[in-house]
Amino acid sequence: MAKVSPYRSLPVEKRLELLTHDLKNTPDSRAIYIQRMVARGGGFRPATLRTWPIERLAKEIIRGNLETLQDEVGLLQTLYVDREPEIQIAFLDAAGVKHQGGHIPEDLEPPFASAEMVAKAAAALRASHGEDGERYLRTIALYNAEAWPGLDG
Repeated sequence: MAKVSPYRSLPVEKRLELLTHDLKNTPDSRAIYIQRMVARGGGFRPATLRTWPIERLAKEIIRGNLETLQDEVGLLQTLYVDREPEIQIAFLDAAGVKHQGGHIPEDLEPPFASAEMVAKAAAALRASHGEDGERYLRTIALYNAEAWPGLDG
C-alpha cells in the first residue's frame, strides 16, 4: 500500500479550507483547476465551471484528487507558514533556527540546524503536537529533507 502524502492525510475539511483559500487568493488557480477538470472528462465545459461558487469547485477538485504534488507543497506551505504557523514556530524555536513569525529568512542557507538539534526539536514537536506535529515533520522531510538533517528517523 502506498504512503499517503502529508497533504492527503489532512482531514477533508482542512483540505477544503486550504484549497478554498488558494482559489480565492491565487490569481491563476481557478483557471488551472478548471482546465484540469475539463481535461479529466466528465462532460463539464469551462464556461459552466467558471460559474460555480469557489466552495463547490473546491469540493469537486478534492473529490477528483486534482491537486498535483506541486499544489500539495504550496497548500502545506500556506497551512504551516501563513494560516497556522504555531507548529512551525514551535519547531524552529526548538531547533534554534532564526525566524520571524515562522518565516525563515531568505538568506539563511540550509541546513538550517544540526542533525542533533533537528532530532531534539522533532521529538519535542511530536510530544507537544501529536499527529499534527508528525504530519508537519513528514512534510518537511519529504519536500525539503536536505535542509533538516536528523529527520530520517
